[in-house]
Amino acid sequence: MALAWAEVLNANDIFIGVNAIDYSGYPDCRPEFIEGFEELAQLATKAGVDGEQRLRIHAPLVNLSKSQIIELGTSLGVDYGFTLSCYDPSEAGESCGACDSCQLRLKGFAGAGIADPVTYVAGTVPD
Repeated sequence: MALAWAEVLNANDIFIGVNAIDYSGYPDCRPEFIEGFEELAQLATKAGVDGEQRLRIHAPLVNLSKSQIIELGTSLGVDYGFTLSCYDPSEAGESCGACDSCQLRLKGFAGAGIADPVTYVAGTVPD
């Protein structure tokens, strides 16, 4: 979607917030994927094929740990209460606390020494 929208807008840059250091089986979080996708962007868009535009894929968080990402976001004023990482939230919108994404998030907040402001399903996360 971002690639198609970038072409419509004549934008040269797409940013993605993946990181590889805490990679846990997500192949699209690897630098090799980002590089490959950037090459694909040149082949998959009219602007790229015609040589009118060179789309760049930026992944500024790719080499940061989850703790470093939490610290950076906090320094920039990110309200993590508006974010959700869970792949299996409850019907009430609570994070499950058990999926890989929740575990990586919890590890990141703990490593940064910052309390995670999202609500988790009762009993899934130690106090």
